[in-house]
Amino acid sequence: MKEKLFKLLKERAYLFKEEGFRLASGRISQHYLDCKQVTLYSEALPLIGRLLWEEVKTFEPEAVGGLTLGADPLVAAVCFAAGLEDYPLEGFIVRKEAKGHGTQKYIEGHVRPGMRAVILEDVVTTGGSALKAYERAKEFGLYILGVVALVDREEGGKEALSERGLILRALFTLREFF
Repeated sequence: MKEKLFKLLKERAYLFKEEGFRLASGRISQHYLDCKQVTLYSEALPLIGRLLWEEVKTFEPEAVGGLTLGADPLVAAVCFAAGLEDYPLEGFIVRKEAKGHGTQKYIEGHVRPGMRAVILEDVVTTGGSALKAYERAKEFGLYILGVVALVDREEGGKEALSERGLILRALFTLREFF
């Protein structure tokens, strides 16, 4: 399964450009992973769900979630995989901005303060998105156990998360792609 997912990521998501790409972190890199080309693909989603769930369940969480938009399909896939094992797992999405009407909240999903949760990410570079999700979830009252990602670019994210007491587990590292 892991080899098949890697192949899909390499074929559909990995891009190389000599002059580089601007990343969400603001950095420029010749290597880019457009994971939505895979995380929104029917052949990949079951693999993503099962492989991420194998990492997530070691934390024994009650919930998984992450920053919209990258984490949305990951949350759904992991909750589906957990459901296949009759493991009760809540999913949540962290909005980038508070909802402008109704409840005006940052967290969407049936989670409650005090629940143990894992943050999901497609790609970790500096850890900025995971930390933003962590901060919002913590403010809400969730107890964050760690971060599980598809790919760690190995550009400081693991260390930044570690400074907050968070473990990062990733299925792949960027260097595996080149």
